[in-house]
Amino acid sequence: MAAFVRERYLSTPRSRVALERRQRRLLKRHLRYLRAHSAYFSTAPLDPERLHELPIADKATMMAHFDDMSTVGIARDEAMTTALASERDRDFGRDIDGHSIGLSSGTSGHRGLFVVSPGERARWAGTMLARTLPRGRSLLAHRIALFLRADNSLYESVASRAISFEYFDIYRELESQVVRLAAYRPTVLVAPPSVLVQIAAVGRRLGLDIAPERVISVAEVLDELDRARIAEAFGVAVVHQIYQCTEGFLGHTCELGSMHLNEDTVLVEREWLDDGRFVPIVTDLVRRSQPIVRYRMGDVLVAGGPCGCGSALAVVERIEGREDDALVGRRTDGSEVTVFGDQIVRAMLFVDGLEDFRVCQTGADEVVVRVAPLTDVTGRAAREELHGLFERMGCTEPRLTVEGFVPDLGTKQRRVTREWDHDEGM
Repeated sequence: MAAFVRERYLSTPRSRVALERRQRRLLKRHLRYLRAHSAYFSTAPLDPERLHELPIADKATMMAHFDDMSTVGIARDEAMTTALASERDRDFGRDIDGHSIGLSSGTSGHRGLFVVSPGERARWAGTMLARTLPRGRSLLAHRIALFLRADNSLYESVASRAISFEYFDIYRELESQVVRLAAYRPTVLVAPPSVLVQIAAVGRRLGLDIAPERVISVAEVLDELDRARIAEAFGVAVVHQIYQCTEGFLGHTCELGSMHLNEDTVLVEREWLDDGRFVPIVTDLVRRSQPIVRYRMGDVLVAGGPCGCGSALAVVERIEGREDDALVGRRTDGSEVTVFGDQIVRAMLFVDGLEDFRVCQTGADEVVVRVAPLTDVTGRAAREELHGLFERMGCTEPRLTVEGFVPDLGTKQRRVTREWDHDEGM
């Protein structure tokens, strides 16, 4: 409750100057703590201005140095055993000494572990509720429905005497889950966008009334194709997003529909890819049990302008996906050009009758396009739209293979992927 009140009403700085002053204060305190409690960070600088001296980490680094980084004495092997056991038997109540343990495959395909202490869990729950529950109404009697691949005591911590929480396992048969959802009458529905689309379709087919006050997209990229469908299906003006992963709660959508980075608790360095796109390198300023320091996310974000809500937190126009959610094309002179996933998605929006698709680069000059439904019309239109995109980008057109596509709710949605390692192919 203390975290909720602080985050909802008191703590967010209203100017960049105040925000950056807060970041420096939290970072200095955080580095001091890590030096004293983490073997890996025992020589970390205490001066916030020297943060750049620390190496950039990724998932492989975190897994390799898991034991040394930890400040709570939880070993990687013990945590992995606990997380895998929870996944196998779908019993997500296991903790280690009160610490939440979770497993994430992410969108990169590599397993990662997270550890969250009881105090961090309470603060996360308060912050999450403060930034995602609808404003302008009583906070009492909210019913939150969460569809995810795995539950965790971290997620369960949002429940209280005033707020109920119900987990729906996406590995179970969807129709019965949607019937249960309708009976639950959620005020807030949280799910990956691919699952939200399927929930709407099943609910419509069964004639069920599912009308949450707020719909929140998580775990996958929310592109324009799904955003429009979800908004129409559930009758909401804004489809909210939570930018949450193993590395922490990194961003949220405000009441006006803008995605803000949670810079009051997370420091974000930017590795620019072009004039607007960047890869975030994050340092969590309050998470101590499993320190996240200069972690390179591998996500591609597009910077946005100021938001009318008045928040000093930076705006992200959109999250485009992983760096390898892009194709590598070649110009006629042999030079490379990156065709970002968002550019491909926007081209495919013009394919009439298209319900879903996947585009995968499998070789230097080979692209597989999977569409649902696959008809003469959708197949031909997909080819034409991608041909037009490659032409506009100045690329030589790759060999396109068009196939049918069947969605799998148990797999994270990545509409655009690159399976070909172009570094090895050069």
